[in-house]
Amino acid sequence: MDVVKKKKKHGLTLSKNTILGASGAALLVVLALWANSSASSVSVARGDILVDAVKQGDLAVTIDGFGTLKSNKQQLITSFSRATVKEIVLKPGATVHADSVIVQLENPELQQRYESAQRDLSQSTANLRQLKLNQQREKLNEAGTLAQINANYETASLKRAAEEKLYEKGIFSKLTFQQTLLNEKQFKKRIEILRQRIAQLKLVHQEAVNIAQDRIVQQQGLVDIAKARLDKLTVRAGFDGVLQRLSVELGQSLSAGQEVALIGSVTDLIALIRVPQSQAQQIMIGQTTIIDTRRDKIEGVVSRIDPIVADNTVEVEIALPKSLPASARPMLSIDGVITADTLTNVHYIQRPANVKANSTLSLYRINNKSQQALLVPIKLGRQAGRFIEIVSGAKLNEKFIVSDLSTFKTTNDTLNIKS
Repeated sequence: MDVVKKKKKHGLTLSKNTILGASGAALLVVLALWANSSASSVSVARGDILVDAVKQGDLAVTIDGFGTLKSNKQQLITSFSRATVKEIVLKPGATVHADSVIVQLENPELQQRYESAQRDLSQSTANLRQLKLNQQREKLNEAGTLAQINANYETASLKRAAEEKLYEKGIFSKLTFQQTLLNEKQFKKRIEILRQRIAQLKLVHQEAVNIAQDRIVQQQGLVDIAKARLDKLTVRAGFDGVLQRLSVELGQSLSAGQEVALIGSVTDLIALIRVPQSQAQQIMIGQTTIIDTRRDKIEGVVSRIDPIVADNTVEVEIALPKSLPASARPMLSIDGVITADTLTNVHYIQRPANVKANSTLSLYRINNKSQQALLVPIKLGRQAGRFIEIVSGAKLNEKFIVSDLSTFKTTNDTLNIKS
């Protein structure tokens, strides 16, 4: 018996393959769309970003710096002559007064010079006394001679008067009388000469005394110099302050002019702070500055701007008030904030990371309704501490992401914010 074989139909098989192919294609399309969507959208957690709102008002343009407090009055003490450190009385950090002894030096040669100068002074003084005694003896001799000649003159005058009467009566010879007259005149002339000699002798004596006294004055000066050099071996502070540096050791040999110590004032202080070179042009003499000692804040005024640039910074000197808190001490590390200008009624925001003043950049502006952030261009103005002026591109109370987003390698205009 013949069996009729039915021919197999392939339509159903083709239909299933088509469906499978279409499904795979659709899946690929979905995956491609999802991948494209993921590539064009970046999400960040709200807690991982820093957000600040645009504010309006007056903004102080400040420049931050760092530095130290230093004594406004300092005195460097050096060795006046060659010497050896015999004793160290005070050490760095000690409070000193003008007559406080810091170091005791020693130099036997200066001691010998002082003693020698004193002996010479004593000898000069003794020579003056001897001179005055000799002059007194000469005066007495001259006075005795004058008295003797006066006596002779008076005797000659009496003799002349007696012989004159006899001569007038013709009893006494003319020749003898003439000899008596001549003798009287000679004594009178000698008296005049001797008086002139005595007067001249007084001048000579006085000049000799003056010369001797000048020698004594000169010798006294040498003694004073030797004494001053000897006194300088006792090193004193010179004014009230603090011993900031001691540069010698016990037994050390010092040469003339070598540093011994540095004294600085304690209450009379200045602040030296360094500011960035890029901001130094905004600083002017007289600007207000706040100095932070970590415990107190002191208001000062810019008094000097160093023209030299070192390590891309400029040193600025700040004058401080006379009355300072106890925390202010020399060599104390401080921070300083200089108020360079005040921006009146401007829009400003916290300065975004790695942003410079007077620049244009794009920031993500947050839309609170959609929890998305849209990238918008912002034009910035002057920097004021941790804030920066907004010239255009933002309105009051609008919120922007100001944290560093450089870790997100994307250029998308939209940023999703997750709660």
